[in-house]
Amino acid sequence: MAKIAAICMSEKKGTAKVQVDLANFIEEFGIENDAHAGKWHRQVSLLELKKIEEFNKQGGSVKFGDFGENLVIDGIEVDKLEIGQRIQIGDVILEITQIGKKCHNECEIFHRVGKCIMPIHGVFSRVIKGGVIKVNDSAKLI
Repeated sequence: MAKIAAICMSEKKGTAKVQVDLANFIEEFGIENDAHAGKWHRQVSLLELKKIEEFNKQGGSVKFGDFGENLVIDGIEVDKLEIGQRIQIGDVILEITQIGKKCHNECEIFHRVGKCIMPIHGVFSRVIKGGVIKVNDSAKLI
């Protein structure tokens, strides 16, 4: 079964995301106290654990949150999902709104890490139903 490997957030844009044990997800807004929350289509970003591990095996040295992701999921290939698909984590329901993103030369992640996998493997979602998510919570496609 798929599970949440990490939850990461930052209170200010342009700063590194830090790991937290749990977070409150607010319907149609995003993660409480996260800089990227708001009434838009990229409220919560997701990345598959396997993609981070592969990056590190190829000489990278990143920790959870370094790519700007909010949720690291173990067991779901999030970059293979389609827009409109939904993931349930506890009571929380996320709907996929964007696959990948454009990365620009001024990207803070690129400057810190040297390469960014979010343009290819990152996924963005909006919160359809709110609630609390904790590390190790089960995740499933619905």
